Amino acid sequence: MALTRQCELAGVARSTVYAPRLAAKPDEQELGLLAQIDAEYTRHPFYGSRKMTMYLRGMGYRINRKRVRRLMGILGLAGMAPGPDTSRPHPRHKVYPYLLRGMAVSRPNQVWSTDITYLRLARGFVYLVAVIDWYSRKVLAWRLSNTLDSGFCVDCLKQALQIYGAPETFNTD
Repeated sequence: MALTRQCELAGVARSTVYAPRLAAKPDEQELGLLAQIDAEYTRHPFYGSRKMTMYLRGMGYRINRKRVRRLMGILGLAGMAPGPDTSRPHPRHKVYPYLLRGMAVSRPNQVWSTDITYLRLARGFVYLVAVIDWYSRKVLAWRLSNTLDSGFCVDCLKQALQIYGAPETFNTD
């Protein structure tokens, strides 16, 4: 009902409001630009619209930043930039002490650490988990997975424990 009233006030026929919209067929140049942006972003995931515009101009394209920003939006790409200030803790949240601060790591198997990250591939992501000895900086075990479940993390830790025994301290976030 509200849309009908708005159409009357604007002098627009309702038939045009409810008419199906046909999708525009993308042209070849646009598809080429999208492929070029995606390939360069895979190589340099920190590129924003400014750097990407400079790259494309260097490749011979006559393009402005607004268009690059729109195309990157279509692909769901964004450069790495500082986000909102989220590092300040909430006043009511408990702050746990960092137990390894000032600790001298002087021998193997004293402190181990683990972390997980993702790697971008041409058709998606894989997740990498690694267990590292702080003293030798040696990667004790690692695993890749195409899903972010806990199973491959546990398998990685079990392998490190089986080969090297248990550490005195195991640090993870």
